[in-house]
Amino acid sequence: MGAKYIIGVDEGSQSAKIMIFDLKGTVVCQASHPLRPMCLGGGTVAEHPDDDWWDAIQIACAQVMTKFDGNISDILALGLCTIRFCRAYLDINGFLAQPALSWMDPRVSHPYSGDNPRIRYLTASSGYITYRFTGNFHDSAGNYQGVWPMDTDTWNWISDDAELTKFGVTQDMLFKLQMPGEIAGYVTREAAKTTGIPEGLPVVNTANDKAVEALGAGLTGGRTALLSLGTYIAAILQGDRNLKNTANFWTNFASVPGKYLYESCGIRRGMWMISWFKEVIGDAYEREAMAAGMIAEQFLDSEALMVPAGSGGLFTVLDWLAPTDKPWRKGLMIGFDGRHTRAHIYRSILEAIAMTMKLRSEEMFAELNRGIDELIVSGGGSNSALFMQITADVFGVPAKRNVINGAAGLGAAICAAVGVNAYASFDEAVRNMVKIRDAFHPKPQNTEAYRRMLPLYAAVTSHTDGFLEKAHSLLN
Repeated sequence: MGAKYIIGVDEGSQSAKIMIFDLKGTVVCQASHPLRPMCLGGGTVAEHPDDDWWDAIQIACAQVMTKFDGNISDILALGLCTIRFCRAYLDINGFLAQPALSWMDPRVSHPYSGDNPRIRYLTASSGYITYRFTGNFHDSAGNYQGVWPMDTDTWNWISDDAELTKFGVTQDMLFKLQMPGEIAGYVTREAAKTTGIPEGLPVVNTANDKAVEALGAGLTGGRTALLSLGTYIAAILQGDRNLKNTANFWTNFASVPGKYLYESCGIRRGMWMISWFKEVIGDAYEREAMAAGMIAEQFLDSEALMVPAGSGGLFTVLDWLAPTDKPWRKGLMIGFDGRHTRAHIYRSILEAIAMTMKLRSEEMFAELNRGIDELIVSGGGSNSALFMQITADVFGVPAKRNVINGAAGLGAAICAAVGVNAYASFDEAVRNMVKIRDAFHPKPQNTEAYRRMLPLYAAVTSHTDGFLEKAHSLLN
């Protein structure tokens, strides 16, 4: 029997990424297409323009199918993963009645209160894209967290009509919910024409993007945690119980039906900080990198590698996007003196990410009365060997990274493989499709240095909050 393939769709906040995998988790081909800039309105609006979600998917799908040189009949299924905490308003025909809301739009944190007579359905991003692929009003229960009328114990809608009215919806406005790994429908003729995806291909539900990423990273429980690097950074554990009213983490649906993820408090605009830093220092380092035969990120890493743990006393606090309950908070770099260079600043940012997540993780671990023996790191930031080593040193446990660091696409493929019985279980699919690239082990002297630094780092904002709050009142 010839090779078989699975398509993984991963649509995030910035682009649509389409990957075709074989059943061993190897990428056969891939393509991506950027989303257009969102329509932003002074912090009160964050809308996706026109039909941007579907437009980007159509273009990226068409591109990847032109690259695929296998037998199209050997493609078994498509797994669909989209960004969480979004909201789409559809008309009676299943098309957008008004612009879709990003997770950054404040309206997604409140019940629906619109008065647009064209709106017939409310759904998550995954429900809308499922409809565009299949023509079915079906969606994964695993992508409904936040302000939705969900019973998180049963993975289904609340049935009480009085309760539904608190969310501004009626039962007939909601999609039929299914579990991750279930077939939501089949690619329609119309979708096949615009995407190049074969007509009749099964479209399989996944879950929310962080859950799908966790699955694609190989997080299946035990004493392993995931550090998910992205615009939002979080530490994640898998568990069996739907824990509620927690203080230092929240409970999310996993991609495995009946399982849950425990997600720590995190960092907003986390890995965005690296892009910010590169823009601030300009492009001179890129020319230096080229002269040294390196890509830009490798060059920055090579410089920062020469800086000792602690960055010479330079501390960075990552409040470049203030928390909503403390709008006066600002990012900080404190402790400069004349020896500090761009390498010290760069390393200080990496250390701040690792130390912040160590503190947030320890709060979660303590509340759960649970420890870890290892850490999986996913996302583009894991390409940095320096950051991987800093993470291992700060956490004091081995930090592993996988061959596929864009794990959401692989997680979507795993769900699809289970959905069409290419594998009998999620665990079997993970064993066959997720591969470890390498591991970084803590260096005792650095781990001890960070252990001494952490209490000092944790206390920085207790000294600066008063000043920043006063400055905010004067300048705003």
